[in-house]
Amino acid sequence: MPEECGHFNQKKEGVTPKTKGCEECEKEKMPWVAIRQCLTCGHVGCCDSSVGRHATKHFEETGHPVMIAVQDHPWKWCYIHKEYY
Repeated sequence: MPEECGHFNQKKEGVTPKTKGCEECEKEKMPWVAIRQCLTCGHVGCCDSSVGRHATKHFEETGHPVMIAVQDHPWKWCYIHKEYY
């Protein structure tokens, strides 16, 4: 039986987005498809359908496990367990 992801239960009160768009794409003047917010620190990065894949790169650099879809917040993604919530 697969292990249940406990990262979704970690509440990060007061974590707000640092920017309105992808931090790196804004600096590089690149377009993005959709943006994701890190629930640990508030970093905003572009999704894997975007050229930069900055949300995933943020996880790879920091180990922050969970991000949320910024546009409509319907789901969270845990990079460690590769699960949606």
